[in-house]
Amino acid sequence: MTASPPKRGFATRPGDPETWIKAADATPVRAADPAVYSARLTIDVTPDQRARIKIAAFGRGVTVADMLRELLAREFPQRTGDAT
Repeated sequence: MTASPPKRGFATRPGDPETWIKAADATPVRAADPAVYSARLTIDVTPDQRARIKIAAFGRGVTVADMLRELLAREFPQRTGDAT
C-alpha cells in the first residue's frame, strides 16, 4: 500500500523562506482594484432564491458577486452629483 502525500492546509506556509517571500510578489488570480470593491452588502434570501442566483451565474459563466455587481450597477446607475 502506498502512503498518501501530506496534505497542505489552506494557510500552510512554504517550508523554505525564499519561496514564502517570493509568493507575496505573485500577481493574484483576480487583480481587482480594492477601492472598487471595498464595501460589503449582506442580504437575506431564501434557499430557493440563492440556488436560482447561483445557477444563473454558473450558466452565464460568471461569479455570483460579479453578476450581482452588474445587476446593481444597471439598476442603480451613478448620476452626476452622487457621492462616491
